[in-house]
Amino acid sequence: MDIKTINEKVSVSPQISPNDLPALKEAGFTTIINNRPDGEAPEQPDGAVIEEEAKKLGLNYIAIPMGREGVSPDMIEATRNAMASDGKVFAYCRSGTRSTTLWALSQAGEMPADEIIKSAAQAGYDVSHLAQYLGE
Repeated sequence: MDIKTINEKVSVSPQISPNDLPALKEAGFTTIINNRPDGEAPEQPDGAVIEEEAKKLGLNYIAIPMGREGVSPDMIEATRNAMASDGKVFAYCRSGTRSTTLWALSQAGEMPADEIIKSAAQAGYDVSHLAQYLGE
């Protein structure tokens, strides 16, 4: 796994497998967010498989798939609600970019835009193109 830390509560990564979940639990994550629609790639495990394993381990699992149609207000609200959960949150997609984008948009109005952009950049993701939506 290539885990990128956005802040003390939130981390993102590219696609994970069910076998990665015990390590995520051991690392202190309590909520797993899947931002990848099923069927994007042949080798990608179905979200239901990851959800089943997450639940066996006592982890919260939330699917907020972001496909070609892009971001919706419902996705941003669902992400905001997931980020409000107790404990550390881990989100994944194909590369981590969609997860970071949804996190950034969910934090608009909660954090200053420059802090959102800086936190994402420290994790290796450029969300500066979202500045107008983040409050700048």
